Amino acid sequence: MSDFDKTMQFNFDKELENPVRGIIRIVSEAMREKGYDPVNQLIGYIVSGDPTYVTGYKNARSLIASVDRDELLEELVSYYIKQM
Repeated sequence: MSDFDKTMQFNFDKELENPVRGIIRIVSEAMREKGYDPVNQLIGYIVSGDPTYVTGYKNARSLIASVDRDELLEELVSYYIKQM
């Protein structure tokens, strides 16, 4: 059987398509691992702009700071609305 007889699958990583979503996931996981509630911490960061709401563990603070807060908010709201 040649390779042309097999069906190939292509899986595109959604986080490559939307890097903001990937950053939120990584940062949230880092905060959970350190014992923080990611929801409360991200709200604190988005509202105040103070990066100390985000742990430096696993480079989470630098990652979140690389994204504009408006983009974070847009991603979170659009994800929430799509789930409704």
